[in-house]
Amino acid sequence: MHHRRGIWLTLLGIAAFAALVALVPPLREGVASVLSGDAGRLRSELRDLGAGGALVLAGLMLVHAVIPFPSELLNAAAGFVYGFWLALPLVLAGWLLSALATYAIGRGAGRPLLLRFVGEERLEEGSRLIERGGRTGLLAARLIPVVPYSLVGYVSGAAEVPLWRFAWTTVVGSIPLCAAVVYLGGRLDSLSATDPGVLVAVGSFLALLIGGRVLAGRVRRRHRASAAA
Repeated sequence: MHHRRGIWLTLLGIAAFAALVALVPPLREGVASVLSGDAGRLRSELRDLGAGGALVLAGLMLVHAVIPFPSELLNAAAGFVYGFWLALPLVLAGWLLSALATYAIGRGAGRPLLLRFVGEERLEEGSRLIERGGRTGLLAARLIPVVPYSLVGYVSGAAEVPLWRFAWTTVVGSIPLCAAVVYLGGRLDSLSATDPGVLVAVGSFLALLIGGRVLAGRVRRRHRASAAA
């Protein structure tokens, strides 16, 4: 009974937030921009909103807790509109809120609903990484995008990972990739192949993506080997 109530409360919360997005024009337009991949329109919308753009940015990150889209769109747009030093803490705070929302969804919905929501293969992959790795696994999942961002939160909530551990590993592990993309976003008007900062940011971004691919492959191979044994 308690589990069923948790599922209904989770679904009602998601529905209420969806209604809010539909009723607030800047949020609705922002969602349309990110889902269509229109980075230029997203940057214009945030810039035109001034300080209110930061609230829309946070709202879009909360949308990401339910609807997946490339997080780099928001990070780069924030860097372009607000500059590196303001944008970086903004996106880290926003992604922490989004991660806490995914944790709450996982805690409330539990494994049966998540199986329908994200599929068995992704759920098992996330569970293996978190259960075997502990703090290191959580940091790796954020530092190197091995498992989709929202899935880490769903699994952590369902597995009842301590909230403080989930929160600090999310912030610390997100810093390198967020910093690289925010920096590149802030340099969109003046990108130069000779800019050392751009070279470091691009190199870090590529290294994290490649590392994630390699690590994800190893996790899958180990799972297949253990299953075969």
